[in-house]
Amino acid sequence: MTALARFKELVVDAVDVETSARFWSAALGLTLRREDSDVWLDGPSVGHGVCFNTVPEPKTVKNRVHLDVHTGSLAELTAAGAVIIEPAGPGRAWTVMTDPDGQEFCAFVRDEVPEYRLYELVIDCAEPEPLARWWASVLGGELESDEDGDWGLSRVPGVPFEYLVFGRVPEPKTIKNRVHWDVEVADPQLLIDAGATLLRPRGGDLGWHVLADPAGNEFCAFERTAEEDAPA
Repeated sequence: MTALARFKELVVDAVDVETSARFWSAALGLTLRREDSDVWLDGPSVGHGVCFNTVPEPKTVKNRVHLDVHTGSLAELTAAGAVIIEPAGPGRAWTVMTDPDGQEFCAFVRDEVPEYRLYELVIDCAEPEPLARWWASVLGGELESDEDGDWGLSRVPGVPFEYLVFGRVPEPKTIKNRVHWDVEVADPQLLIDAGATLLRPRGGDLGWHVLADPAGNEFCAFERTAEEDAPA
């Protein structure tokens, strides 16, 4: 099956984007870049990019989408501003932490830490399998599942981390996600026809279309030009 779109970059909402960006620059091994009032993290490819949006509302509920990271030690992360909220223990190889904005992420301590430290992106949902299959139809990649009923996508074109993981949770989505990803697509109608919902069309100062996946997770779709699709 041909993928409908390609992964572009991650986007993080934060009250204090400068502090958040500095933390994630160190945590992920990416370069911080400022342009006017915008803040980005850059890496070897477009897919490594992280864009930070300033929002007025503080974090109030558990993140529906969070990052899992490789790290050499928890001390490196706490020194940069993270807080441990659930330590690793029997049956769990990761430590649950929050960044300076209060957003949860999971840290996996490694003996050898890769230069780029994002391990996977985790999406909470009520039904992991159909949502994983939907994103596989959109972005491509290989579907996997485990004995707990969680599903994942690996080897997604343009994605520099290892997995998109879809994990089952009992609570419904209630507010806008503070972490999302952008995609590039020839025509956003392809995504709508596949089951996405158009939340806000491109126009005015908005240079992209705001959509939601079948589980209500927001994402942004940028239209590719014919030149961008042409072979090099």
